[in-house]
Amino acid sequence: MGDKAMVLFSGGIDSTTCLGLAIEKYGKENVIPLSVFYGQKHEKEVEAARKILEYYEIKGMEMDLSSIFAYSSCSLLAHSQEEIPESSYGEQLAQTGGAPVSTYVPFRNGLFLSCAASLALSLDCSVVYYGAHRDDAAGNAYPDCSRAFYDSMNQAVYEGSGKALYIEAPFIDKNKAEIVAEGLRLKVPYEFTWSCYEGKEFPCGVCGTCIDRQKAFEANGIKDPALGE
Repeated sequence: MGDKAMVLFSGGIDSTTCLGLAIEKYGKENVIPLSVFYGQKHEKEVEAARKILEYYEIKGMEMDLSSIFAYSSCSLLAHSQEEIPESSYGEQLAQTGGAPVSTYVPFRNGLFLSCAASLALSLDCSVVYYGAHRDDAAGNAYPDCSRAFYDSMNQAVYEGSGKALYIEAPFIDKNKAEIVAEGLRLKVPYEFTWSCYEGKEFPCGVCGTCIDRQKAFEANGIKDPALGE
């Protein structure tokens, strides 16, 4: 296998920082970003991903897996009647009794990583990066971001690829503030990223991911670059 990396790339903070890390390690000519459309309510993150790739002058790939989630009621999906919660993940988990939150897309990371692994093998990559982190895994909000899931999935991909490919989750034991700190070191273009679950002109500021994002930048003593002046 070649010394190339595939990066699951959504255009948000976590995956964009992963992209920056991969570029630093492998060089942008050896990095293949993969963006997946899964039937979400808006295309803001897809547009963000394209802007970031333009910034880095790197070509990415796109895949449509929306049909697989056609039966899910996840509140992130365009066909869902569920409203996106306007509260922190901690508050949401208190209401779900510890079950995954309504914005959990069923086994999304498992599906994305499996597809990426197959594609990565065909393109002579040796690693697939994804941006799971400790905050998303906390309290079982997103179980496919947990250390246990990552370890199991990595082992499955490694064995199933004939030990030619592995998964790298560089932030699996870090929180979002630590991710932002690493991104600032890498000079990641956070001004182009999009995290909000709503597809409005500006971030809503009240969904779970907006709340986490705001706290992460505050912890680093700076204003979110995406909010402008």
